Amino acid sequence: MKAHIVIENISQLVTMEGPDRPRIKEEMKNIGLIENGVVAISNDEIIYVAEGKLPDYIEIDENTITIDGTGKTVTPGLIDPHTHLVHGGSRENELAMKLNGMKYMDILRAGGGILSTVKATQNATFEELYMKAEKSLNTMLEFGVTTVEAKSGYGLNVETELKQLRVAKELNERHPVDIVSTFMGAHAVPIEYKDDPEKFVQIIIDEMIPRVAEEKLADFCDVFCEEGVFSVDQTKRILNAAKKYGMLPKVHADEIEPLGGAELAAEIEAVSADHLVAASEKGMKMMAEKGVIADLLPATSFNLASGKFANARKMIELGVPVALSTDYNPGSSPTENIQLVMYFASLILRMTPEEVFTAVTINSACSLRKENKVGSIKKGKKADIVVFDAPNINYIIYHFGINHVDMVLKNGKIVVEKGRIKDAF
Repeated sequence: MKAHIVIENISQLVTMEGPDRPRIKEEMKNIGLIENGVVAISNDEIIYVAEGKLPDYIEIDENTITIDGTGKTVTPGLIDPHTHLVHGGSRENELAMKLNGMKYMDILRAGGGILSTVKATQNATFEELYMKAEKSLNTMLEFGVTTVEAKSGYGLNVETELKQLRVAKELNERHPVDIVSTFMGAHAVPIEYKDDPEKFVQIIIDEMIPRVAEEKLADFCDVFCEEGVFSVDQTKRILNAAKKYGMLPKVHADEIEPLGGAELAAEIEAVSADHLVAASEKGMKMMAEKGVIADLLPATSFNLASGKFANARKMIELGVPVALSTDYNPGSSPTENIQLVMYFASLILRMTPEEVFTAVTINSACSLRKENKVGSIKKGKKADIVVFDAPNINYIIYHFGINHVDMVLKNGKIVVEKGRIKDAF
């Protein structure tokens, strides 16, 4: 067996050794840490992971690329399972509104927020959306993200929703980062249906979902279940309709008000419930029983300046598997920096560095149903690997606000070197 890339002398190798399923409770602290580790890669696949030196049966020659991991931390490629990658425009004008005390839902009701981005996305061409999303995707890759989820939801009409998803599909085909698409036509109620939101719900069910399914543009369906947006009953009907077309359910749940989104996510056996800032303990327990992944987004809470964050410690205690995401979007979380999110999760959500790395690797892989391919450094899995210029995982969390990535390997190819994307992938 011949290796074309070998990473050796690794100071800390985070393998996430264990079963390919969501990790809960104390399991989240078991990251399969190896000191003085070595990893061998053949083509796009990991062929050897262990402590010490390569065995004799792994062949190397003058063409084998050898990477010295001395003083470095090596982890699986990071996974960001909740983003709004494809959108038009930006909303820096809302900063002054926030500073003057306007709340997120107040801005939305005034025609700003999501609805402002909807207008910009509807007016943008395919090429404009593609170039903007590609730029963000490049930034994510430099921060160590090798798999990302991308939601629609800034179209709110059939053609623009399809346009967003088609952009994500083409990016997935052309860019090194793997993109998993989610249909989220139920992101807000358009102004023209403000007095008859039920009519818009039926358009989503009768027109949007069938078209998305026909073109095979999304693996998941998500709904913003929140007071003043979509009710629990509307959310349930939309997600059940999407399930009939093969789309797995996700829920924007209990972000601002305790509406019962966590309970609904458990009832319909959603893959994940996201945000959960206002989730009830009953909802958390139901999620734990059904294995629904809690995808937490602390950068959003930080940016909204509400002072309220998801109760990660309670969720972990109850046995809810926890993942972490940037929630990259132009309004509530305009950042592509997953490492900053990891810092917030540790300092504010009180997650240990081990729990944080579990949350951005194997648990996030599970929330995208990609755990058999990515999320851990294991023989037979895809060679998606990050080399951090840091001696250990604690240092990565502790020294915040900078990019610690030295190198990223995607599908066994070096795509980021010395912290910068290579000119040719």
